[in-house]
Amino acid sequence: MFFTGKRRVIISLLIAFLFLSSLLLSLGMGLAVAKTVNLRSNEEFGEVTTALPSVLLDVNGRVITEFFSDEKRENISVTDLPKNLIYAIITREDASYFYHNGISVIGTLKAVIQNVITGSMRGASTITQQLAGNIYADRTDLSVTRKLKELWYSFQMERQYTKGEILEKYLNRVGFGHNTYGVETASEYYFNHTASENTIAESAMLVIQVANPTGRFSPYKNPDFAKDRQTFVINEMADNGYIDREKGLLSLDRYWLTFDWSKDNYSSAFYERDDKAPWFSEYIRNQLDEMLFGQKNIYRDGYIVHSTLDLDAQAAADRILAEGRKKWTSVYEENLNKKMDLTNQAYTSVIDLLSLAFNIEDIRVAGKQELKQAKDQYYTELTPIMDVVSLMLGIDDVKYAVNLSYAKYLNQKKLSTIQTALLTLGNLDENEGYITAMIGGNQYDRDNKYNRALQGTLQPGSSFKPLYYSAAIASRQFTPATRLWDGPIAFTNPDGTYYTPLNYKGTWEGHVLLRRALATSMNVPSLQVLDGIGFVKAINMASALMGIDDEEEKLRVFPRLYPLGLGIIEAAPIQMAQAYATISNEGRRVTPLAIRYVEDRKGSIILNPEKELREEQKKNPMQILTPQEAYIMTSILHSTTRIGTLRAGTKWGTIIPGIELAGKTGTTQNWSDAWTCGFSPYFTTVMWAGFDRKGATLGVELTGSTATGMYWGPYMAAIHEGLAPKSFERPETGIVEIEICTESGKIPTDACPDTATEIFLAGTEPTDFCDYHIYTNDTKEQSVDKLLGSIDLIGDEVFSQSNPLEKSLQDVGSALDSYARSLGLDPNQTGDSSSGGSGTAFPGSTTTDSNTPVSGLLLD
Repeated sequence: MFFTGKRRVIISLLIAFLFLSSLLLSLGMGLAVAKTVNLRSNEEFGEVTTALPSVLLDVNGRVITEFFSDEKRENISVTDLPKNLIYAIITREDASYFYHNGISVIGTLKAVIQNVITGSMRGASTITQQLAGNIYADRTDLSVTRKLKELWYSFQMERQYTKGEILEKYLNRVGFGHNTYGVETASEYYFNHTASENTIAESAMLVIQVANPTGRFSPYKNPDFAKDRQTFVINEMADNGYIDREKGLLSLDRYWLTFDWSKDNYSSAFYERDDKAPWFSEYIRNQLDEMLFGQKNIYRDGYIVHSTLDLDAQAAADRILAEGRKKWTSVYEENLNKKMDLTNQAYTSVIDLLSLAFNIEDIRVAGKQELKQAKDQYYTELTPIMDVVSLMLGIDDVKYAVNLSYAKYLNQKKLSTIQTALLTLGNLDENEGYITAMIGGNQYDRDNKYNRALQGTLQPGSSFKPLYYSAAIASRQFTPATRLWDGPIAFTNPDGTYYTPLNYKGTWEGHVLLRRALATSMNVPSLQVLDGIGFVKAINMASALMGIDDEEEKLRVFPRLYPLGLGIIEAAPIQMAQAYATISNEGRRVTPLAIRYVEDRKGSIILNPEKELREEQKKNPMQILTPQEAYIMTSILHSTTRIGTLRAGTKWGTIIPGIELAGKTGTTQNWSDAWTCGFSPYFTTVMWAGFDRKGATLGVELTGSTATGMYWGPYMAAIHEGLAPKSFERPETGIVEIEICTESGKIPTDACPDTATEIFLAGTEPTDFCDYHIYTNDTKEQSVDKLLGSIDLIGDEVFSQSNPLEKSLQDVGSALDSYARSLGLDPNQTGDSSSGGSGTAFPGSTTTDSNTPVSGLLLD
C-alpha cells in the first residue's frame, strides 16, 4: 500500500511535469511562430525607419542639399549592380554565401572557441548574420547572447527571403566609410558615378571598406594599405574564378592612375555633398537642431524641409559676387603692389644703409622680398606635391609637416583675403521676409564656415544713416526740405570730447536740403539731424528697425557718441537687411524667415514656422514707422539712385526698366568695409565686402559706391528678370506735395532761380515764402548802386575808355550773387537746424586746406 501510494505520487508529479513542459514548449513554439510570421512585417518596418537624409528644398520645390550625419544612404536594386561587385562582396565577406542557410557552422564554432579564449564573440558572421545583427541586434555587443540572437534571425530571414533579396538589403544598409551607407551612395562618393558603373578595382575598393570602421583602408587616409588590401581581394576573386586576373590587375592600374588625390584625409560625404547654397543650408541645419532638439533627428529621420530660398536668385548672387570679388581683389592687389614699389624705391636703400651703419639686423630689408617669394612658392607649388608623395609612400612625418605649413599659409591668406556677404529678403505680402539668397563669405568649406551675413560684427558706415533719418522724419522736426549746413562743425559728445567730422576729400557745399544731404551722404548735415532729434530717439528707431529689442544689447551696440551717426557701430548684414526691408514694408517690422514648413517622411507637417510667424504678426504687427513716414524715407533713398552715391551702379535708377529702386551706400573709416543696402518693391538686398582682419583697408578706390554699389545694381536686375513693372506704393492720404525753392526749402518766389516738387507729411510742409533770394537780391542791388556811385566820380571819360571795368559791371550781379551764397547768411532765419544744436558752426569756411581724408572721415 505504501509503495502504491508512493508510485501514485511519482506518477502524478511526472504527469504534471510533462504537462508543464508541454505548455512551456507550446508557448515557446507559439512565440517562435509569431516571430517568424511577423518577421517580414517587422523587417519592412525596419526598412521604413532606416536612416534617411533630410532633404532641403527651395521655394519652388527644387533640391538644395541633403542633411545627414552618421549615415548618407541611397538604395539601388541588386539587379542593377555589376557582377564584379557581387563577386567582390562574397569573396571578401562570405565565400559560401549561396550554399548555407544563413549560418556558417564552422565559422560559428571558431567564434565560440574565440569567445572561450578572449571573452568576446567577434567575426565569422555570414552576410545574412551581419544583416540580421544590423537590423535586430546591437553589433557593438560582443556577447554570446547577441550572437545567438543573430543566429535565430539569420535562420528566419533565410526562410523568408531569397538570396538576392538578402544581398540587396545588405548592400543598401551597411556602411562603407566616410559617412556613406549603402553601395550606391558610397560609389557616388568614392568614384563620382552610380554603383552600376563600378569597375573591378572600384568594387574591390568598396568591399574592403565594409569591415573598416576606423578608416584603416581608406584610400584617402591610407592609400598604401588600401591598395594592398584591394590587390588581395582582386587576386582572391581571380582564384575563385570570378574574374580574369589580367583584367583585374589592369583595372587596378587604371584606378590608381586616375585616382583623385585632391580629397583630404578628413573628407566625408557630409562635406562632399552636393549643396547649391551651403551658407543657407548650414543656417537651416542649425535652426532645425534648435527646433527639434531632443525630439527628432534630422540626419536620420528623412524630413522634407521647405525653405524660402530661391535657387535662381542664389545662382545670380554666387555669379555676380564672384565677379565682384575678382575685380576688387585685382584692384586691391594692384594698389598694394604700387605701395610696395614706392616703398622699395623711396626707403629700402636708406633702411639698409642704417642697418649696416649701426649693425641692426632686424630692420635689414635686403633679401627679405626674395625670401617671401620663396615661401609663397613653397606653399603654393611644393606643398601639394609633398602632400601627394607623403600619402603614396605613407610618410607620416612629411604629412605632418605639410599640414602644419599649409595651415600657416591658410591663416596668413585669410588676413589678406577680401570676404563678402549678401542677403536678400522678399518684400511682397506672399514672400515677406523670405530669405531669398544668402552668401556668408568668399567660399564655404570646413576652414571658412563663419557666416558674415548672419554673425558678422561689421561697421555699416553711412548705410546706417537712414535708420536715424527715419526717426527725424517721424519726429516732424525734419522734412526732406529742411535746410542744413555742410561745413566745419565741432560736436560736443556727452563725455565732453569734441568730434569734428569731414566729408569725402574734405570739401564742403554750404547750405543743402536734407534730401540731397542723405542722397549724397554728407556727414556734417547728418550729424545735425542726429543732434536735432537726440540720441534716445535715434537709437530707439535704429534698434526697432534692426530688430534689437533687448535693452542691454542696445547699450552695447549703440554708443551715445556722435560717431554713431556715421555708422561707427557693429551690425550684421541680416540686421541691416531687416531695417531696410521694414522701411520698404510700409514701416511694419519684417522678420527674416528661412523655413516655411517641415514634413516627415509620411508627409505630415511637424513644423510650420511661417504659419506661426504670420499669426504672431497679425496679433502684433509692430508698426515701426507709419506708411507715410516710410514712404518719405523710401522717396529720399530713391534719390540716391538718381543723384546720389548709387546713381552709377543703378544707371541713374534705370537699370531695371519700370521697377523703382532705393538704397544707400556706406564706407567705413580707413576704407575697411564697403556696403550697399537697398530695395525695390519686390526685394531687399544688402551687400558687403571687406576683411576679417580689423584695420585692413580696401583702399580709396573701393568704396560702397565704387565697389559693392557697382554690383548691387546688376544683381538686383538679375533677380527681377521677368517681373512686372512696379513703383513704390504711395499712401492715399497723409502726404502733401508742393513746389519749393531748391536752396531755401521754402515756398518759391519769382526771385528763386530753381524750384522742385517735394513731398511732406501732411502738416509739415513749409508755409513761409523764400526770403533767402529776396535778401540776396536786395544786397546785390545795394552793392551795385554803391559801386555805380563810385564810378560816376571817376567820370565819363574813364568809364568809356575802361573796357575791363565795363565788363566787370556786366558780371557784378552774378558775382555778388555767388558771394552771398558762399556766405550762407540769412538774417531772417533763427534757431534752425543749421546751427548744429550743440555744435559750433563756422559758416565762412567753405573748403578745407587738405584733400586727404583724416580721422572722422567716412565715404559715401
